[in-house]
This record gives sequence, structure tokens and C-alpha cells, in this order.
Amino acid sequence: MNEQAPQQQPKFLRFSTRGIVPDNRVQMWEGHNAKALIPLDIRTIDDRPMQASETNLYLPSVRMASVFGTSQIVERSESFIADNPTGVVAIFFATEGDAFFFHRAGNISLRPGQAIVYDADRPFVRGFNHRFRELVLTIPKQRYREILGPKGPELPAVFEFGATGNPGEQALARLVKESLARIEGGQLQHIDYSDYSEPKPWSGIEDEAIGLIRNVLGEDASSEEGLISAAKNHIELNIGDRELSPGQVAAAVGISERQLSRIFADAGTTVGRYVLNQRLGFAKSALSAPEQDLISVGEIGQRFGFASQSHFGRTFRERFEMTPLQWRKEAQRQRLQD
Repeated sequence: MNEQAPQQQPKFLRFSTRGIVPDNRVQMWEGHNAKALIPLDIRTIDDRPMQASETNLYLPSVRMASVFGTSQIVERSESFIADNPTGVVAIFFATEGDAFFFHRAGNISLRPGQAIVYDADRPFVRGFNHRFRELVLTIPKQRYREILGPKGPELPAVFEFGATGNPGEQALARLVKESLARIEGGQLQHIDYSDYSEPKPWSGIEDEAIGLIRNVLGEDASSEEGLISAAKNHIELNIGDRELSPGQVAAAVGISERQLSRIFADAGTTVGRYVLNQRLGFAKSALSAPEQDLISVGEIGQRFGFASQSHFGRTFRERFEMTPLQWRKEAQRQRLQD
């Protein structure tokens, strides 16, 4: 039997203007973006030295970035695009600071919790009056068209990924954020949403991102990778709800309960088992945290959706072979030894 080739590690880059002579920062910032993300014509709008940093992640076809910067204007004019084509569609997720986006058909104001999708080879001007943070995902236009076909939205397209966004929109932003956070934390073997989730290989990250793009921007939510990601994201955001049920999750994602059950079964689990695993994992993590030591075991169980302290204690012991209190005391003992 042939051995499988080892999984290729993702490529990543880090950049910061820290330590760069102020007069050279804009030029160096432009150089990094040209190499790592999207070539941009950048200029500042006040006299203060620009500050900026960026973490970049390269997967086979998808690129992701976490960007911080102080006030600036970035532009891609027709002549600039002719000299610096990208061949990508970009999704910008605003996480801090307001911004404007000028394009041929008008102007869009963006606030945190909103994302804009745009063809990077069409002229645009983006501006940030104050400091900003954003996440960026780029995908080759050909791959984008393969995913969405003729059903893709007219660009630019704006969607919500904050509290008012749907589970798929929230899950896509979270996937980008968590992937980059792992890179920044030096964890290059895999991505997972939490310390108690199953590890996700890097190939799975790209598949999940593509599935979520299809479900968020296409007319039909047809990607099972995107659907299960959205469902898991909804579960984790609502883990303290005792009434959380497969029917509620299915309704939030926009599919039938039967379809939801099937895609979880294809992933080797059930909705109920996944919910219980997440509740136990969150509770176990909370019991280990020193800042939670003054919160009673029963209250922690309630916080993560357990109907009673007895139910919490029984299921915790079945899973971890010790009671919640025993686990807390063991975690405290380990902290003292460290």
C-alpha cells in the first residue's frame, strides 16, 4: 500500500512597521501588500507616522490576512491595475473602525461587523479615518466563478457577519479569524475552533472556506462543508441555551432537520452528541481557569446549558472519569506545581 504524502504546511508571513524609519513606512507597507496580498497605492491622511501590521496565510488557492493600520487611503486605479493585476476576488471583513469604499457605481460606508466582496481588478478607493482592523480573504476569480457559477451576486456585495449575520456569514468570518489566530500563536499543525474540538487539517480549512463562500454568496446553500460549519458555529454561539435543539439549529442554518442530521452523520457524529461534547469541553475549560475558581461548579454547568447539577456531574464523570469538582482540584494542583 502506498504511503500518503505528508500534508504540505501552509505558508505564512508577518509584517509590522515597528522599528522602520517613519519616512519609509508607507513604501515598506506597499511592498509587503504587493507581495503578500493585494498591490495597493497607499497614502496617509495626517502627519503622524503610519503604523501597520499584517499576518498572511497562504492555502493552495485561498489567501487570508489579518490587518491593522492607522488612518490611510488605499487605491487601485485603472492605470495601477493595468500595471498590477491580481486576478482575485477579495472579501474584506471590517472588525474595528469605520471605512468608506468608492467604486465606479457609487460609495459604500462600512462599519464593524460588515464585509464587502469585490473584484480587486476593478478600480476602487478605500479610506480609514482612524485606526482600523480587518480580516481579508482572497480567492482567484476563476475559482470564485467555479464555486458560484452564474448565481454569484453583483459586486460589490455587502453582508453582515456580526450579531445580525446569519450562521454561515458568521462562520466564514470566524474561520478566517481562527485560522490566522493559530498562525499568530505558532500552532502550525492544524486549526481547530477550541482545545476540545477535533483537529482540522489545513486542507479542511480551504474546503470549509470554499463551502461557506458558496453558501453565503450563492443563491442556494448547497455545500455540506459550509452547512456543517455554519451549524457548529451557531451551536457554539448558543451553547448556554438549554433549549438548543436540532430543530433550532436546522432553522438557523436554513435547512431541514433531516438534512442537518444527515450531514452530521456523514461527519461521524450527531447534532446531540456534538452539542454535548461542546458543553462538556467549555465547562472543562472553565473549571481549569483560575479566574473561574470563585464560580460554583453548579453555576458553570448552568452557564453551558446543563439542565441540573446532577446531570452535569453525571455526564462529566462519564466522559472524563472524574467529577467536575475533582477536575477543578486537579487543575488547581497542577497550577501550584507549575
